[in-house]
Amino acid sequence: MTQNPLDAIRAASKRLKFAPLPEIVDFETLQRRPFDGTQCHSVTSMTTEGWLPVLFDKLRTEHGPGHRLPAATNFLRVTLREPLFLVASSLYLTGRAPLLDPDTFRLPWDTAEARFRTPIMVDTRVVVLPDDPVADHPATVVARDEDEQLRLTAEALFATLEPLIDALREHSRAGKRTLWGWVLDTLHFYMLNPARYLGRDAEQAWDLATRLGDAVIEAGAITRKRPRLFPFAPDHPRGTWAVRGTCCFDYKGDPEHGYCTTCPLKCDSERKEDLSEWLRDPALAP
Repeated sequence: MTQNPLDAIRAASKRLKFAPLPEIVDFETLQRRPFDGTQCHSVTSMTTEGWLPVLFDKLRTEHGPGHRLPAATNFLRVTLREPLFLVASSLYLTGRAPLLDPDTFRLPWDTAEARFRTPIMVDTRVVVLPDDPVADHPATVVARDEDEQLRLTAEALFATLEPLIDALREHSRAGKRTLWGWVLDTLHFYMLNPARYLGRDAEQAWDLATRLGDAVIEAGAITRKRPRLFPFAPDHPRGTWAVRGTCCFDYKGDPEHGYCTTCPLKCDSERKEDLSEWLRDPALAP
């Protein structure tokens, strides 16, 4: 039997400072696990059995933020950060793209602490190219070329997240373009961040992220504006960052914090000053 297709991203992530991977397990392992005090929801159960409004309200009541807009994007952050990192970073670093699925993407809810735990990916399939060494693995889907690989990845991502985003939009009243915009921004950043940290070509990583974003929009996602690269110190290997296309509205929940460094509402001159300071003193960087 060939190696597990996702072993490569596990290994690659060990080289990164920031690598929020989900838990990756098979169904038999998950069945044997005791879930005392934890509800393990799939995206399907979250959206068809009415759990999303209940857990959204509980999370917001117990931990904030009080404002509905940052509460909505925070909900995406605590449920989707790891799966989106897995998809984007695996595609960029290993050439293998995990396929999200609404029935096998699980969200554990800690009932005592009223918060989500690390998401779980169960029996995850991976779309690979024909020359990949794991192309004959039973968990892989072999695409004809990179375009088909991106299309299959995007279609699976859209099919998984669209019900979640629809339910979140209906309950929080946050705009659908805002919610999908957060997803698209995050996919871009989760290719750019590894590239920057490893000293690779930021524009090359951004190009792949853009192609994936195009495919997600073709699959049905909507947004007002796409993110953009922001080269603030072109001669430095980590001198390129990016600006999100969509504001996460964190500043509405924490006005003293102000705009995030990557916020599209922040002035570029202030952004450049902040980022340049990070280069001088990396301890200041998030």
